[in-house]
Amino acid sequence: MIEVERLTKHYGPVTAIRDVSFSVAPGQIVGFLGPNGAGKSTTMRILSCFMPASSGSARVAGYDVFRESLEVRRRIGYLPENVPLYSEMRVGPYLEFVAEVKGVSRSDRRRRVADVMDRCRVADVQNRLIGTLSKGYRQRVGLAQAIVSDPEVLILDEPTIGLDPRQITEIRSLIKSLAGQHTVILSSHILSEVAATCERVLIINQGRIVADDTPQRLTEGFGRDRGLEIEMLVRGEADLVDIEAKLRAVAGVDGVVVTSEGEQLWRAVVSGRGAGLREELTRAAVEAGLGVREVHARKLTLEDVFLSLTTDDET
Repeated sequence: MIEVERLTKHYGPVTAIRDVSFSVAPGQIVGFLGPNGAGKSTTMRILSCFMPASSGSARVAGYDVFRESLEVRRRIGYLPENVPLYSEMRVGPYLEFVAEVKGVSRSDRRRRVADVMDRCRVADVQNRLIGTLSKGYRQRVGLAQAIVSDPEVLILDEPTIGLDPRQITEIRSLIKSLAGQHTVILSSHILSEVAATCERVLIINQGRIVADDTPQRLTEGFGRDRGLEIEMLVRGEADLVDIEAKLRAVAGVDGVVVTSEGEQLWRAVVSGRGAGLREELTRAAVEAGLGVREVHARKLTLEDVFLSLTTDDET
């Protein structure tokens, strides 16, 4: 449904994206992640025919975004990061106008507008001027205009920005309900939302794709050899520095960070590798006068993976 091959965009001497390649299958929901300035918005603007690329190719719904841009625009819904709305129009008439522009038939127009207003929770403000709405309501109106024509492909740049937690949950449910019938590519800085919403994640850094996989496989793959976590029960007086030193002395340990989880529960995050490391750490903790409650492989989140791939120094 979306095919991108060696896409490159130059802004004068600055290269925003370089040799970006990926594909999105029909019905997939894909998260597009990256730090500010990494090239997310540039890529999404090219796919939505908002701007041309310097080189490379891209096809959306089977049409070339450069040579057949009008056909692409008929088949996509686009929500940019800064939603361009007509502030002097009322919500209902604005969505009817967008539906007309996007080619929704007159017989279906009223039904489609009523449906998206209900799904995006803006029916209660349909008679209000857009310029008087809160940022959260304007964002939801922007999402409504993106889906009002029931497009094959949705390109959503920060769709939940400005929404409160309840609204984010509602929009997340709405986006997930589009899976199968629509192909969705969305960017977000809320990584937990991406992990909960998207079945696949693309991570871009400094204009290049650095990861492409499911959230689960990314966290599991990066979790290998990332060390162990030890939950320890304190028995009487215990010295944090002394415990760190004893755990650090175990063969194969590269680093140890011990934190207090309460008066009697401490947690140690240990980096290192080697046969029998788990057993040796357990023995060292017991010898230090601690009761070992649990030892398990360190569990990474999508945020851990993101930071590892987009920063020079590993935290």
